[in-house]
Amino acid sequence: MPHLRGAGSVTQPRLVRSPVPGDTGAMFAWAERHIPPTVPPEGPPPSSGLLAFYWHFIAQARGAFAALFGAAFTVALLDTMVPLFMGRVVTLLERHEASALLRETWPELLGMAVVLLLLRPAALVTQQVLASQVIAANFTNRIRWQSHWHVVRQGWSFFQNDFAGRIATRVMQTGPSLRESVVASLQAVWYLMVYGAVSIVALAALAPALVAPVLVWFVAYILLLRGFVPRLRDRAKATSEARSALTGRIVDTYSNILTVKLFARTRDQDEFVRDGINRHTTTFLRQLRLITVFSLSLNLLSAAMVTATAGLAVWLWTEGAVRTGMVAAVLPLTWQLLRTAGWVADSVTGIFENVGTVQEGMLTIAKPLRDGDREDAVPLVVTRGAIRYENVSFGYGAARGVIRELTLDIAPGERVALVGHSGAGKSTLINLLLGFFPTEQGRILIDGQDIAGVTQESLRQQIAVVTQDTSLLHRTIRENIRFGRPDATEEEVIEAARMAAAHDFIQGLSDWDGRAGYDARVGERGVKLSGGQRQRVAIARVILKGAPILVLDEATSALDSESEAVIQEQLETLMAGRTVIAVAHRLSTIARMDRLVVMEEGRIVEQGSHAELLAAGGAYARMWSRQSGGFLDDPAQAGRLGYPAG
Repeated sequence: MPHLRGAGSVTQPRLVRSPVPGDTGAMFAWAERHIPPTVPPEGPPPSSGLLAFYWHFIAQARGAFAALFGAAFTVALLDTMVPLFMGRVVTLLERHEASALLRETWPELLGMAVVLLLLRPAALVTQQVLASQVIAANFTNRIRWQSHWHVVRQGWSFFQNDFAGRIATRVMQTGPSLRESVVASLQAVWYLMVYGAVSIVALAALAPALVAPVLVWFVAYILLLRGFVPRLRDRAKATSEARSALTGRIVDTYSNILTVKLFARTRDQDEFVRDGINRHTTTFLRQLRLITVFSLSLNLLSAAMVTATAGLAVWLWTEGAVRTGMVAAVLPLTWQLLRTAGWVADSVTGIFENVGTVQEGMLTIAKPLRDGDREDAVPLVVTRGAIRYENVSFGYGAARGVIRELTLDIAPGERVALVGHSGAGKSTLINLLLGFFPTEQGRILIDGQDIAGVTQESLRQQIAVVTQDTSLLHRTIRENIRFGRPDATEEEVIEAARMAAAHDFIQGLSDWDGRAGYDARVGERGVKLSGGQRQRVAIARVILKGAPILVLDEATSALDSESEAVIQEQLETLMAGRTVIAVAHRLSTIARMDRLVVMEEGRIVEQGSHAELLAAGGAYARMWSRQSGGFLDDPAQAGRLGYPAG
């Protein structure tokens, strides 16, 4: 499996902040620039192992997390000193006369004041800046960026097998969940470990007998975590999966809202989404029940520890074994330990809820690239445009293949139409040529180069495609056309639109924000345009791309007769000098082809010109005699195109 490599020559964008009066951004700029969010990933993709997946991202900001680790240690250490200071102050009050207290103890009291007024606030601010300014936004968005970078390079089949909404949800939620679980572990769990360890040492120094209740509590606390944490993790993962599935159902409904409206199926979609909500509610309640039982168990355990420690301290004081100052230090020390344990319990539930979200996100993000470039892949160089399918078989993994031992040669500049009934394998041949799937047998050559050994980006740069079902990006008309060639000038964009008979209707477009013409946005998937308008914009995009190989999948199927006639004239110009493969049903497409290739059940059964195939009286002639209405075999339309009626 190929590794993901970052483009070393890419110039990294900088975070830019506009100066605003009173803005405090400049105060934190040094910290906010520490982790650039959009650097390309280097090395292998994220691992499917949980710890390895975490480390894949943490390693990229190891310095920031090491600093946060140190800051959390310092805060916990200083917080442990606060109750000890209280006990020490009580002891000083017991041992000194009021008139001599400050004179005799001012250095010690000043040291305590420095810790409370300077060192502890400085440690807290450092911890906050590291967690917020350095890590929160940039690290989270780096995970999102690199997750997207990996996912978008998956093969087409990857996206065919999942909800787009669920994929997007996993990419968006994994970043913050991973960050929160790590930061909470450092700020809460690590804090408790340091605070608890220092507390035990302090208690042992003050009165060894007081250590026993705390040690018993620590052992019971660890056993409690050991029993609940795995179950919390599993239930959190189930809840996250149910949430993503619910999001996928909602997005699927919105994405197909026109179909829902046309078939009057709003209530059916209510049931579809209601079922998703009920599934999520059930899994979420199971998780919340476990959290409640865990919280109750911890509260009872902590209350028993504080009560036992306080009772023992008071009894030791009555026996004269400890001084009042020691009791004054022990009580707040154990109380703070209880509060910290409660905070950590809440954090642990949050940590494993986030871990569950990360695990669910890994189902999408940590998948190895499918159908990606080989390690030794090289760019495709097209000089002539010759295409050869050589003994190709393919069946989407099924035993009975869609394409079976097919050989087809297409000469440079030749126009070939693939003809056949639905399921004959026409679209599969196109998908194999575009590298969406690897052949199961045989190979495909372009100018003698096996496409299995070339980079997919270079392959698709040399092939322009106009599909029957055209969707546009939710961007401006200009951006959609320029998608064919991003460096195209404004004049080239407009000329491509003119050639596609799109310029005139573009001039009359406007959107809800008042943008007009080429600046108007087309809506999600181009919903603001008619089918014919979308097709013409798509054709303009292909014209601008100027690739040497052209694939037409019924490029004019969504157009009215007048628009089709205009664009057919432009397609003649577009096809000139290019190798063309057309999936053909309409006579207007067939009429312009040099050769028809007739397919049945994944094999080529006939090939030749329209007249030759009609004269042969085979499969094509039978299709011709059965079909009419301008598709493939309308005799009246054939006469108008200059063909003999069948």
